[in-house]
Amino acid sequence: MSLLISVIIPSYNQGQFISQTIESILSQSYKNIEILVIDGGSSDNTVDILKGYENRIYWLSEKDNGQTDAINKGMAMAKGDILTYLNSDDFYLDGALEKVAEVFNSIKNTFWITGDYLLVDKQGNRINSPIVGYKKLFRKILSFKLLTVLNPIIQPSTFLSRSIVEQVGTFNEKLIYTMDYEYWLRAIKIHNPVVLDAKLSAFRVHKNSKGGSQFKLQFEEELRVARKYQSNSLQLFLHYLHNKLIGIVYSIIK
Repeated sequence: MSLLISVIIPSYNQGQFISQTIESILSQSYKNIEILVIDGGSSDNTVDILKGYENRIYWLSEKDNGQTDAINKGMAMAKGDILTYLNSDDFYLDGALEKVAEVFNSIKNTFWITGDYLLVDKQGNRINSPIVGYKKLFRKILSFKLLTVLNPIIQPSTFLSRSIVEQVGTFNEKLIYTMDYEYWLRAIKIHNPVVLDAKLSAFRVHKNSKGGSQFKLQFEEELRVARKYQSNSLQLFLHYLHNKLIGIVYSIIK
């Protein structure tokens, strides 16, 4: 029996992108999936778009307490053996879910996996950036200690078993930008992820995305999270320095 993959899509006023996000899941060769769109009460055309998928996805649209609240709502509703969330401006690459299911089926004691990605602009065109290569390099030596210095884990290319979710718990709703990073820190303390070389998703950078317009606030929050889990002053300084360097790159490509 094939594993059920649940994909939660937290959404708010991303009507220009959400069709591509949903279609990238529905068009996967792997078909044992459920899609849960948790919308925060969008005022654009999002709800009209979701109505067009009425029989193929589950969706709700209501005022919530932000992205992390939406993710937790979806995770609580999801029935899958494998759980993940995909932001409503990102999308999966062809064959991604087939690769994910194959790993969970073939590698014993796989609790979570993380893979590679493409960086794309507002129109979905690939951005050639050294960030992609350097993150791939550091994922090869991923550890808890490394993760307190920098985060090479790509959120839309990361998939969690129900077992690890039950052990780690919910995402921290006090965090606005780095709820995923804080979750990885808790998860890696329990089990190391299986790291794949395969590109599974496209991460979109644009002026209205958190990664595109609010990366400075994101890095500040990330450093606060790192301080919660790491007391070594050298590693925390390296984290600060790393964020400064990456911020320069984001300023160029956003």
